Amino acid sequence: MAPVTRPIGRTRLRVPEIGFGAAPLGNLYRPVAEAQASATLAAALDAGLTHIDTAPYYGFGLSERRVGDAVRGRQDIVLSTKVGRLLVPDGRVQDEAERHGFHSALPFRPVYDYSHDGILRSWEASLQRLGLARIDILYVHDIGRQTHGDAHEAMMAQLTRGGGFRALERLRAEGAISAFGIGVNELQACLDCLLLADLDVILLAGRYTLLEQGALDRLMPVCAERGVTLTLGGVFNSGILATGTRGPFIGHYNYAPASVEIVERVRRIEDICARHAVPLPAAALQFALAHPQVSSVIPGLDCPERVRAISDMHQTPIPPDLWAELRASGLIRTDAPVPAGASCP
Repeated sequence: MAPVTRPIGRTRLRVPEIGFGAAPLGNLYRPVAEAQASATLAAALDAGLTHIDTAPYYGFGLSERRVGDAVRGRQDIVLSTKVGRLLVPDGRVQDEAERHGFHSALPFRPVYDYSHDGILRSWEASLQRLGLARIDILYVHDIGRQTHGDAHEAMMAQLTRGGGFRALERLRAEGAISAFGIGVNELQACLDCLLLADLDVILLAGRYTLLEQGALDRLMPVCAERGVTLTLGGVFNSGILATGTRGPFIGHYNYAPASVEIVERVRRIEDICARHAVPLPAAALQFALAHPQVSSVIPGLDCPERVRAISDMHQTPIPPDLWAELRASGLIRTDAPVPAGASCP
């Protein structure tokens, strides 16, 4: 059966509901052998996960190289990568020691550049690393005050007065790309950029999940009005919605150890899932997909077994009573859409 697809913004692009986040293939947190990376991508493509997202930052070019080798020659791929960082040669790199969370021996270091020329240079360099003639979607990577702190205004100025957004609009107008947006984990950055550029799509990580629905207040309505869709990363909130609270290891929340309050909230959600015989990560995945502004969910995957697990989660039957109980318990917002066929009190 062909996978269900959804549109990217107002463009002609359509993507499967479940895509492939390729940050782990940049050796995020731990090395992934070449054979395992290749097998993971092959399993994903066989499963219909033909929307693949990568970035120069992921392993300082490693993820893009691996993705390009896997998809070269295929016509059914929707590929996104990111701009905003240039990779500068760094002869001090000698091994796979951890840098910025990645274990990559590629001798480059990332330097922020959101300017007109920086955007174009990043796009051209990604084409070379990927070994491809086209990239479908470009995301401005990690713009926002939480990322840049005191340098935020200067970085935003590169996108506006410095012509970064203008470069993306030019690439789209010329047909070199089909869509552009921003890839962030900050709600305010999304709202700011929606006022400054004609975005097609936003890649939002960790801010619309079973644990967090603040995007319903302003972001989702603005996106609906503007015809902008969202690709969701981080739907397991850095791991805690995948591991739950009952095993020997409790996953992180928002890239850090989870607080007592977060662990307790997850435990309550997990208890309700258990009463309905539904795995917690399946509920997390399907909840994220229920919002009509969401085009795709792109979990980070690092082995064929996780590809199969994600496919199973996507197909897991979930009774309407589970969503009703989560709402009645105050664990999800009453205005949060739930999967089709579920009851809406």
